[in-house]
Amino acid sequence: MPLAKEDKDKIIKKYKTHESDTGSSEIQVALLTAEIEQLTEHLKTHKKDHSSRRVRLKTVCQHRRSLRYMQPENWT
Repeated sequence: MPLAKEDKDKIIKKYKTHESDTGSSEIQVALLTAEIEQLTEHLKTHKKDHSSRRVRLKTVCQHRRSLRYMQPENWT
């Protein structure tokens, strides 16, 4: 289930680093976070929706990779 355009625009407006920024790492992570939250709420009411469960799992993995990309290289 993709995010609604209005929700996506709010997130982009909140996390953009400059005026024409629409796809920086911070925005991508924020969008993935919102999508994970939306899928989690959906799965609370639709417990047997296995396709959405799989989409959420893939989204969580992508979110984790994006966060790993964003962290500093010498981070301990």
